[in-house]
Amino acid sequence: MNDNKNKISRRSFARRGSLALAAGFFAPFPAGAMRVAPGEKLAMFQESGPRGVVCLICPNECTLKDGELSDCRNRIARKSKLYTLAYGNPCAVNIDPVEKKPLYHFLPGTTTFSIATAGCNLACLNCQNWTISQTTPEKTRNYNLPPADVVTQAAAGRCRSIAYTYSEPVTFYEYVYETSRLAREKGIKNIMVSNGYINREPLRQLCRYIDAANIDLKSFSDSTYLKLSGGRLQPVLDSLKTYRDEGVWLEITNLIVPGWTDKPNEIRQLCDWLAENGFADTPLHFSRFHPQYKLEHLPPTPAATMTKATETAKAAGIKYVYTGNLPAAGNDDTICPSCGKKVVDRSGFRVVSQSISGGKCSCGTKIPGVWS
Repeated sequence: MNDNKNKISRRSFARRGSLALAAGFFAPFPAGAMRVAPGEKLAMFQESGPRGVVCLICPNECTLKDGELSDCRNRIARKSKLYTLAYGNPCAVNIDPVEKKPLYHFLPGTTTFSIATAGCNLACLNCQNWTISQTTPEKTRNYNLPPADVVTQAAAGRCRSIAYTYSEPVTFYEYVYETSRLAREKGIKNIMVSNGYINREPLRQLCRYIDAANIDLKSFSDSTYLKLSGGRLQPVLDSLKTYRDEGVWLEITNLIVPGWTDKPNEIRQLCDWLAENGFADTPLHFSRFHPQYKLEHLPPTPAATMTKATETAKAAGIKYVYTGNLPAAGNDDTICPSCGKKVVDRSGFRVVSQSISGGKCSCGTKIPGVWS
């Protein structure tokens, strides 16, 4: 195979990114994209155990014998060592508005270079990108895009940041780590869009290079976490605190799924916990569910449920509450909690106007975020 023939040119790459941005939706590379060999690399955070090699990246802590794949499908044991299969071989690359992540208080109006490989360490029944998250890198169409090339392409696309997104970046940790380190050297910001299901020490090390994160807090019930996503609640709560303590700008998303995560009592508990644990200034995005994957039989989240959740969050003391996938709700704008002035006016993923100067509203109130 002629590698040069299969590499995408900078001009072609930028053009595709522009088209994806204009279209305003996520799409993996087209069917004609080249298939590259899995990006095999010695994995970080592993140890030998009596039953095999143990992956220490996330709370699953998979123990693997030679030839076995991890739960996230992109780590494999070979000769008692753990290797990642997801390094430099993304299956999805786009240029997105940063608001799409969603991040509303982080460099609004800018674009972010978004990449993903196959794999996820959870198994959400409602996953919107299940065609890439619930499979292995050997079964997706991938591009040869090592970390240095990601940074080069992001700069060429005039992106202020790189987002590790769409699937679960925790599972392509080594790719994220090296790319974010190189991006930091070039003055490009790094964004994690994640389920927050990661062990503390790997997260602390990664936070050295991550500037912002949107974490999906799926429920405030351990039982619901297990049944809906195959994970546990406490590790995610711990991750939220770690991101905050490490100085990473943080925003939180909660998808409201009818019959699963729409119980008023649990939503109130979630909001109370955030307010009581130092997250009152952290933007909270309630996202409307649309039927997909293994929950196609459910209806979309009623607008009234979204409105009630927003009211609950504000009553708990959460200052910046937004709703996603429900444009008519009008909860996309950033409002100063002191004077009520609209300091960021949004229409969908587009910033119409912004009147924050020096991180403050004109009344002098500080609006938490990264604004320039």
